[in-house]
Amino acid sequence: MKRWILFLFTAVIAIMLSACGGTEEEQQDNADQDKQSQEEQENNNGSGESGEEQTDNATEEEEVLVSLNDAEGNVVAIATLMKGDTGVDITLEGTDLPAGTHGFHIHETGNCEVPDFKSAGGHFNPTDANHGFDDPEGPHAGDLPNIDVAEDGTANVDVTAEMVTLEKDQDNSLYKEGGTALMIHSKADDNKSQPSGDAGDRIACGVIGE
Repeated sequence: MKRWILFLFTAVIAIMLSACGGTEEEQQDNADQDKQSQEEQENNNGSGESGEEQTDNATEEEEVLVSLNDAEGNVVAIATLMKGDTGVDITLEGTDLPAGTHGFHIHETGNCEVPDFKSAGGHFNPTDANHGFDDPEGPHAGDLPNIDVAEDGTANVDVTAEMVTLEKDQDNSLYKEGGTALMIHSKADDNKSQPSGDAGDRIACGVIGE
């Protein structure tokens, strides 16, 4: 009988020791898991910040492509707009355009209805200025330097629109309500005649952000 009691007592002690050991092991495992989770969270936070910076950079470097069509609906130029150091940088690559010097502007409405593109309205002019770089009370925010088209109808031009932005909900944003458009005219802009520089007919138009 004493042996049986001693056996039971020994078994109980062994079970208690095993339970305590298991508890300590579980506590250690939980501590290790908590530490690992904390490290992963910190790493994720770091990655999130890096990802956010990359997203911001991607936004800053985002290119906006604008197709300019003639009155027959043919694409005659592609403009690439990007945020620049002093405004919006515009690269225009043209084909099948009339040779010579042409007025090039940003117009106030994002609508290019053929055949005359008058639906694009006047020049983009949120500051209510006069037209032309040579006017002391100008220029319009949408006034751009003239472009030159080669005899083969091609053009490769880089200009900067210093008074506009691609950021939405900002002053002079090209993404204002109703949109804006790029326009090529049949003649050169004289940079002083009101209201549009005597640049002639509108021969190609493209909606910005369409």
